[in-house]
Amino acid sequence: MTPAPGILLVSTADWDNPFWTNKQHVAVELARQGRRVLYVESSGLRRPSFRPRDVRRIFRRLARALRAPREVRPGLWVWSPAVLPWHSARTVRRLNRLGLRLGLALSARHAGLAPRVLWTYSPLTPELYDLHRFSQVIYHCVDDIGAQPGMPREAIAQAEAVLVRRADIVFTTAPALRDRHAAAGARRCVFLPNVADADHFGAALAKTTLVPADLAALSAPRIGFVGAVSGYKLDFALIRAVALARPAYSFVLIGQVGEGDPWTDVSPLRGLANLHLMGPRPYAELPAYLAGMDAAMLPGATNTYTAAMFPMKLFEYLAAGLPVVATPLPALAEVADLMLVAPPEADAFAAALDRALAGEGACLEARLAAARAHTYAQRTRDMLARIEALDQPE
Repeated sequence: MTPAPGILLVSTADWDNPFWTNKQHVAVELARQGRRVLYVESSGLRRPSFRPRDVRRIFRRLARALRAPREVRPGLWVWSPAVLPWHSARTVRRLNRLGLRLGLALSARHAGLAPRVLWTYSPLTPELYDLHRFSQVIYHCVDDIGAQPGMPREAIAQAEAVLVRRADIVFTTAPALRDRHAAAGARRCVFLPNVADADHFGAALAKTTLVPADLAALSAPRIGFVGAVSGYKLDFALIRAVALARPAYSFVLIGQVGEGDPWTDVSPLRGLANLHLMGPRPYAELPAYLAGMDAAMLPGATNTYTAAMFPMKLFEYLAAGLPVVATPLPALAEVADLMLVAPPEADAFAAALDRALAGEGACLEARLAAARAHTYAQRTRDMLARIEALDQPE
């Protein structure tokens, strides 16, 4: 039996990570739209720490690496490769490349696939995979990964330069990433902002949705953030200052502390009666938590990473019907009319929250319309159409 053609999707996230991002959602949509996909879990680009969470993750990955790929959706398989996470060393990258070549051959055979298209989120891909084996290479660049803590920045920069020149098309989620890769020699570079699962988060508006008891116990108004509580993404000093400036507001952060950055210090977020670190919640429960919020915030830090970051949370918040207050992240400039933008100063940000709670900014209908126009189904169809157009004569 001849293996079916398919897509090798090289992710930077494990499939069962509670924070689903582009990688998992796009894989699901590709399968829904008739593509056969082999999803490769993270190759561990960040150097591991010796903290318990990293150690547990390493052992889980080793256990999964001994298993065959599993079919998680019709036409969608997940493979957990065994890799050494110290990618700064050239010898380690070479060993990983050999292991991945063998593992890919076995996994693709098990899934009955012969991947012809490489769809990658990892800038280190040229160091780990043979690009010439694929008829098309798509680089979906959703972050400035090299700017994250603990990354092998030099190795990533060198490999990414090769990848953007080799890729048939580069999709980016921030204008800064588009401009950088276009200047580096990308043949086709397209800016497509992050989107959301509008149907999932729209459940927050349903009258039958019950607000979880731990959130309902907090006094209103409730200002929420849902996502990774990591020092390189969020301005902890600003969050604390705003909480101090509005003691009658409850500030609620839902998410894993230190996700992607185990060195995160959240001490600035502790010790205030109205500032609540609630930890992570299952993806299925997030709409119910957003249903209990009065407004959402995007208090992004100011650094190299956030200069190229388009928060996925924006359209999730809008789909849930919430008004949003954000710091002026560059990637949000084109959609600034959907939120209230405030400088990273306590008084200005707190005043913007006051205005959002008073009904200023984009109306509910505009927020929901924007969310419906920015879904994974539509975005994946758009990307596939652009990829298919590459084969058409000009």
